[in-house]
Amino acid sequence: MAFKFKGVDFIGFDALLNEDERLSRDTARQFIEDNLIPIIEECNREGRFPRELVPQMGELGFFGANLHGYGCAGMSNVEYGLVMQEFERGDSGVRSFVSVQSALVMYPIFTFGSDEQKDYWLPLLAKGEKLGCFGLTEPDFGSNPGGMRTRARKVGDEYVLNGEKMWITSGTISDVAVIWAKVEDEDDRVRGFLVETDRPGFSAYDVHGKWSLRASVTSGLSLQDVHVPAKNLMPGTGGLKSPLMCLNQARYGISWGAIGAAMSCYDTALQYSLLRKQFRDQPIASHQLVQEKLTWMISEISKAQLLSLQVGRMKDEGKVSFEHISMAKRNNVWMALECARMARDILGGNGITDDYPIMRHMMNLESVKTYEGTHDIHTLIIGQSVTGIPAY
Repeated sequence: MAFKFKGVDFIGFDALLNEDERLSRDTARQFIEDNLIPIIEECNREGRFPRELVPQMGELGFFGANLHGYGCAGMSNVEYGLVMQEFERGDSGVRSFVSVQSALVMYPIFTFGSDEQKDYWLPLLAKGEKLGCFGLTEPDFGSNPGGMRTRARKVGDEYVLNGEKMWITSGTISDVAVIWAKVEDEDDRVRGFLVETDRPGFSAYDVHGKWSLRASVTSGLSLQDVHVPAKNLMPGTGGLKSPLMCLNQARYGISWGAIGAAMSCYDTALQYSLLRKQFRDQPIASHQLVQEKLTWMISEISKAQLLSLQVGRMKDEGKVSFEHISMAKRNNVWMALECARMARDILGGNGITDDYPIMRHMMNLESVKTYEGTHDIHTLIIGQSVTGIPAY
């Protein structure tokens, strides 16, 4: 049986939010409750992305929500984070889709694109009429994107791209791919290209056999002598800093999303423990060991809320650094995965069935812990920040 979500706010967190922030959160929460929660277990079982929800997502302004102009909602970063929280409370894979469309496709076009690229792509992407993907990771290069083998060669007024990308969200359903490649004519400088997916030589295939993010499309991309006009180069890109700036946007959203997954697990475990009776016909919530687990979960969720809120406030003020975002992503995803494991323990055998969302969240969070910078990589980023010594 699934429980109706009751909200998670132990420390009066809502009082720290303004009216717009609560409205954005509540709008996303209602959308998830009405549209995603009723179908997500079936989607997960079938390994199916709920594409039928895309038009309404666009209509409600969830794509590129913290961008301004071009039909975007113009939310603050805190508002955007709260929306990501609710999406991941529904499912990490669906939140990943929204994150990629927003932070990894629309953001680079908005930040690095030409006026022509912005004017054409951003309104269509904001409405969900066009979908995009982000091609950085390669089969042999994840944590070390600088080792990429994808190359772009200038030939007349075109570029010719060759390479392979892997673990690409939305690859086979995208209309445009943001492809990062080393340009041979620029001493292998990393540049970003907008590659329409119907171009000859471009192909995408789905990754099958996933136990995680099953409601999300995960793909590999292949570029074999793909010709794109020179105008498809995003002129503001230059060096590895450009794609890393995009990843920073996505990591910020993930830090909020993980809180949503943790909330779902905690709320399910709490409600279950109050109903499930064992030993002297008492609810298991009366047992000390169960209360210890619930106490740990609500304490860590509360701390994570404050961490992401502060990082979001700093981001809105232009004061955030990538180390702050690394701390939020690292801490909150780890916390959420621990919450999922504890919640599964409280539910016992019932915790492994899809009558409850916990095992799905647990499997999803194993991927979230790895992508957009692994837990260990973010540890080293923070370690370098506090010591001044790089350990990688």
